Amino acid sequence: MQTRGHNSLREKVVFSRQYPVILGDTIGVTSTYQRLHAHDALEINMIKSGTGYYMINGERYDFREGDILLINSNDLHCAYETGNLIMQVITFDASWFLGLVRCDPDILAPFKEMGLHFSNLLDRENKHIGILRALLLDMQVEHEAEHQSYTSIVYAQLLQFFVYINRYFRTDDLQPSKSTVTTTQLEKVWHVTRVMEEQPAYPWTLEELSSLVYLSPSRFSDIFRRTAGMSPLLYLIQLRLENAYTLLQTTDRKILDIAMECGFRTLSNFNRLFKRHIGMEPRNVRTQTTAIDSKIVSVFERLGGVPETE
Repeated sequence: MQTRGHNSLREKVVFSRQYPVILGDTIGVTSTYQRLHAHDALEINMIKSGTGYYMINGERYDFREGDILLINSNDLHCAYETGNLIMQVITFDASWFLGLVRCDPDILAPFKEMGLHFSNLLDRENKHIGILRALLLDMQVEHEAEHQSYTSIVYAQLLQFFVYINRYFRTDDLQPSKSTVTTTQLEKVWHVTRVMEEQPAYPWTLEELSSLVYLSPSRFSDIFRRTAGMSPLLYLIQLRLENAYTLLQTTDRKILDIAMECGFRTLSNFNRLFKRHIGMEPRNVRTQTTAIDSKIVSVFERLGGVPETE
């Protein structure tokens, strides 16, 4: 059984003391989710539409509309979109439930027993999955409307969500993880990704990256690919492209200057890679109109939510 704790990897999530919940939709997969990371908070994801996959502790989980995933604190993970993804993301502080744990010690078992009796990806064929989807959608309505005592309702709905997972999704015959990536190897990969994120424009070679963790280039590349779902150098290219995309959106600097600052040696190479990975030419980023409206209304009927009636 692989140890799932990676305390040295955790990033701290800052919550409100009174209401330690962050809840909202992500359209597509932002650069934050594409980067390997782990945090001290617990996370719930529901796929409202589209497809993609998660890499969690070196194991791949393909997801589609209606799927629900649990991300444990310390899980080293990143997500990738394969088509038209809208994902609800709920991040919360486990300490919100400490008082309840005294009378119901199993309430957070889906996280505490992850890999033993629960999977990161909940069984989509389970007949009770619709109840969980409806709870998450109703939770989002309460969170966004902020009516009187909404925090108590969100708390109660989150508790009900965990009760149903404990009651209907616990299993004693969970298939063992297929991942062969050890905790030590995960930490090595995470260390290298942090270095790349701090210096994305540096002309890293595979030999230099592997030497950071005292591995041969071939060994390091194999471990990195199994952890992140792609090669180290492709990961680096995506970091650079994400940085360039942000600069294109937020500044009026010349495209050539942005390309050079982000580590691309020629403008033609930058344009080619940008179109291949982002799906458009760099100059079109500044002309597109992006409407990031809440998609919650359109998914209620499809995923089983019960919207309020006036």
